[in-house]
Amino acid sequence: MNDKRLLLMTKRELSRLDVIKDVLKKRITQKNAARQLNLSIRQVKRVVKRVKQDGDEGIISRKRLAPSNRKIPEAEKMEVLNLIRDKYYDFPPTLATEKLEELNNLVYSRETIRQWMIAEGLWKPKARKKIKKVFQQRKRRASAGELIQIDGSPHAWFEDRAPVCNMTVFIDDATGEYAVLMLSPSETLQAYQQAMYQYIKEYGKPRALYSDRHSIFKVNKGEMKETKVSQFGRAMKELDIELIFAATPEAKGRVERANQTLQNRLVKEFRLRNINTIEDANKFLKEYKYVLTNKFAKVARSSVDAHRSIAKSDEELLRILSRKEERIITKNLEIQYKTKLFQLEVEGLGLTMQRSSATICEKLDGGIEILYKNRSIPYHTLALPDKQLSTQDAKTINKYVDDVITEQNKQKNLDEEGKYV
Repeated sequence: MNDKRLLLMTKRELSRLDVIKDVLKKRITQKNAARQLNLSIRQVKRVVKRVKQDGDEGIISRKRLAPSNRKIPEAEKMEVLNLIRDKYYDFPPTLATEKLEELNNLVYSRETIRQWMIAEGLWKPKARKKIKKVFQQRKRRASAGELIQIDGSPHAWFEDRAPVCNMTVFIDDATGEYAVLMLSPSETLQAYQQAMYQYIKEYGKPRALYSDRHSIFKVNKGEMKETKVSQFGRAMKELDIELIFAATPEAKGRVERANQTLQNRLVKEFRLRNINTIEDANKFLKEYKYVLTNKFAKVARSSVDAHRSIAKSDEELLRILSRKEERIITKNLEIQYKTKLFQLEVEGLGLTMQRSSATICEKLDGGIEILYKNRSIPYHTLALPDKQLSTQDAKTINKYVDDVITEQNKQKNLDEEGKYV
């Protein structure tokens, strides 16, 4: 009976078979065959012997259908996949690989984990998007401190364990270093002032900041937009830091991509570490930003550090980074600011101060300082009659409502004597 089995061979095996058959037919010597096949004579002898015994099938590598010597045992693979399902079910393969090594002491290649997760339906590869518009990538600045990209990223950083809050992000354009990461209830002027204070205290004054056209940075309303400077812009001018506005979100792509990285990684870090409050998160971020910098930052083209030292005292720096507004002093030497009325405590200057202008400085901690001709004036606070509240924009409404509910809950728990029940 003829053997009609179908043998699948590679081109290399077919070519090798022709040479071995020539050896069997004594057309060439084993030495010549070894030279043609780039094998040793000993290897040629083994192949010739196998073809004599098994026929043409003997030329096929015996390892073809055999499992690899480096194949990971199925039980071990399932153990890792069960761990991913339990703790890292929504992690992308790269982050899952890192956490398996960091927290579980399991070391595998990223590609191995990716293939396993795809096969088990734990990860779906992203379809490549058609590029509608091509933006030419701008070359990084040469030195650290020349240009800092800043942005706010509202996101459910604690998932459903706490309300949506905002991440203030400062990225060095030259290196990609994560210079400031700070959470706050919403994207506000105070959040950027605090981030700027933190940045200057650690690194010094940068040459320029690169931001979007948010009203925190730029006055965008009507006739005022050409003449009036925002509170943040005024502070940067006093510090001699240039404030540059991006024409499009793509223009400040580095900080936008950093936001995506943070939204992917930090949400999962907070979950793994059971971090559920802004206060605890900010303590963690002060150290974690160096982990991100070591992983993603690049070396600047120039070794020169463009940061400048600040000659001002800490008190002067905090005063510059305050919210400053001009107010008129009344005949009774009173100043109204927001929902408060301040009675100035002065001796000898009363008459000259009436109807004059004073500067209200609202500091980062919420404290108020009143300046008259650059001199700090003591005061005490008076009760102000109730009036209609000011409007709230979309950036602050959630925080405002949360504060109202908190205050209402406090009042509900007070008895008639003003003590908590």
